Amino acid sequence: MPDNQLLDRYAELTVRSGVNIQPGQQLVVTAPLEAAPLARKITEHAYRAGASLVTVLYSDEQATLARFQLAPDDAFDVAPGWLFNGMAEAFKGGAARLALVGEDPALLSEQDPAKVARANKARAVAYRPALEYISGFAINWSIVAFAHPAWARAVFPGVPEGEAVERLWQAIFAVTRTDRPDPVAAWAEHSAELERRAKWLNDGRFSALRYSGPGTDLTLGLADEHKWLAAGGKAKNGVFCIANLPTEEVFTMPHRERVEGTVRSTKPLSYNGTLIDGIRVRLKGGRIVEAFAEKGEETLRSLLATDEGAARLGEVALVPHSSPISQSGLLFQNTLFDENAASHIAVGQAYPDTIAGGGRRPKEELARMGMNESVVHVDWMIGSEEIDIDGVREDGSAVPVMRGGEWAE
Repeated sequence: MPDNQLLDRYAELTVRSGVNIQPGQQLVVTAPLEAAPLARKITEHAYRAGASLVTVLYSDEQATLARFQLAPDDAFDVAPGWLFNGMAEAFKGGAARLALVGEDPALLSEQDPAKVARANKARAVAYRPALEYISGFAINWSIVAFAHPAWARAVFPGVPEGEAVERLWQAIFAVTRTDRPDPVAAWAEHSAELERRAKWLNDGRFSALRYSGPGTDLTLGLADEHKWLAAGGKAKNGVFCIANLPTEEVFTMPHRERVEGTVRSTKPLSYNGTLIDGIRVRLKGGRIVEAFAEKGEETLRSLLATDEGAARLGEVALVPHSSPISQSGLLFQNTLFDENAASHIAVGQAYPDTIAGGGRRPKEELARMGMNESVVHVDWMIGSEEIDIDGVREDGSAVPVMRGGEWAE
């Protein structure tokens, strides 16, 4: 375990700045068994902040692995809908949500990718009732990480496990600003800067973004009445929270039918126990019509075939190359971190709140405005110090947004 004082400060930051639990509010936490020490500290801080009930749901990786090794074939089309319906009921009643992540990124790497894809699809479909409260920002929620030993070994290969875990904790504390004298104040300042970036983009009233760089020539149309957001924001229940710790992004909604061109990944994507590297795709009419990868191509194609919306974009996010996560030089093999190392896009489900008044508009209207729907949402990185981005207005005029991976203004 890391320094107890820093771990306690991290737990307090999670409760106060991440999920921002309110007096009398319930909190639903999911965590791997290995994260129990952090989950307990978070529980303590949540009760100190006035939480009425903290419910922690633990997962066991070895039980997950046993399923793929021993379960019958039809078991991979089943998911615990009863559990997710219960979580949806909790959120409907006003509970907050916190996810502790930090799994073994290679846990399922030796398992049948078709079974992994089927199990993930079944889970995504069953989870939809609960996910709608999260993606629609109806409640305050957050995601934070725990330095799982297997994850640490993957990030620092060849390093003894104890040292690898310690180094991963140090990296987590650094990029989450936990090692600052006042992490809560540091996050308030950082959130304000991200809000300023989002306002500048909203004031620009761009209809599209144009990306250019090695292997990338992409025009990404933005949804009608799109709205740029930062990860820190006020949920519909009136509570300000920071959905991802860490976060360096501002993001909005692409138009699902107005993306044209080619784009390549600039960092590997860790997905379902497979490292997908060297992604190259071509989009036409908003749909990925060609997809290649130097490594993990079968997994990539399986992801894009999940459903009709999985081959279209649901999010576009801008992150400067100078972000703390990028400057760390680490490939975390965890999307919570790696997506904040570079500008990125996500295939799959879009967030309704990235359209003005999106949470109050009917789904049919949101679809007409360009919103994509899917049971998946997977981010992958397309930004680097070699990528330029322009904002394009309706009249065709262009404004520099990023140059060499950094903000142009």
